[in-house]
Amino acid sequence: MSINEIFPNPTAKQVVFQIRYPNLFYIENKIGDLQAKIMGVFPNSSLILRRQIVLADIGSELKPVEIPIDLEKEVVRKIWQFKSDKNYKVNVQTNSLTISSEYHKTYNLDGADKFRDVIKFILDNFFDVISIPIINRIGFRYIDECPLPKKDNSTFKSYYNSVFPIERFNLTDVDEMDFKTVIKKGKYFLRYIEALKIKDEKSLLVLDYDAFAINIQAKDYLEVTDHLHSIIIEEYEKTIKDPVYEYMRKQKEG
Repeated sequence: MSINEIFPNPTAKQVVFQIRYPNLFYIENKIGDLQAKIMGVFPNSSLILRRQIVLADIGSELKPVEIPIDLEKEVVRKIWQFKSDKNYKVNVQTNSLTISSEYHKTYNLDGADKFRDVIKFILDNFFDVISIPIINRIGFRYIDECPLPKKDNSTFKSYYNSVFPIERFNLTDVDEMDFKTVIKKGKYFLRYIEALKIKDEKSLLVLDYDAFAINIQAKDYLEVTDHLHSIIIEEYEKTIKDPVYEYMRKQKEG
């Protein structure tokens, strides 16, 4: 079954796109130019300062402590953040650009706002003001919260084609269950996570897909992103079954 529809109640709760590149210390001087190009879509901007935390060795316990004040200039990270009026934003640092959304329901299907269009809009403008020939890493991540009406083996197997060893462990008795693997998919990679969780007193299966590529020509970023998205969708389709599709087709309650 190929996903070719936009669901009113998708399991995807957050989608994140990121590029990483070598530290570019001149980015601060170019942020104003980028802001001017994207402010029509991302009118809300802010500068976030984050101080790094170190772990102090105090014997049997490790506790986070702040770096001494005289080192502050070396450890404070600047994040230039741009937000849309809808629920998505862009974070720019000297070594990365991240786009995250809890709003979009499709990557590239007609009929709704496309996350792919946001990626193209941001990166085309970013590369227009900041020259980067090589991207160290492109990452595309989906975090899905999938339903499980009853926490038992029979219901779980009817909803999911999971990697969990439920033939050995009865889900009724399970408090936590997690699985993680990183595999090569041709010339790209996929980090795949399944986790059984309890949220608001309800059981759910969290599917966390992070497809990524390394050392990519900047001009090829969108083609590579399309491939990464296809890898994620293929794995998602392998995991969910008909009841999950029916769940997504229903209007969200409340």
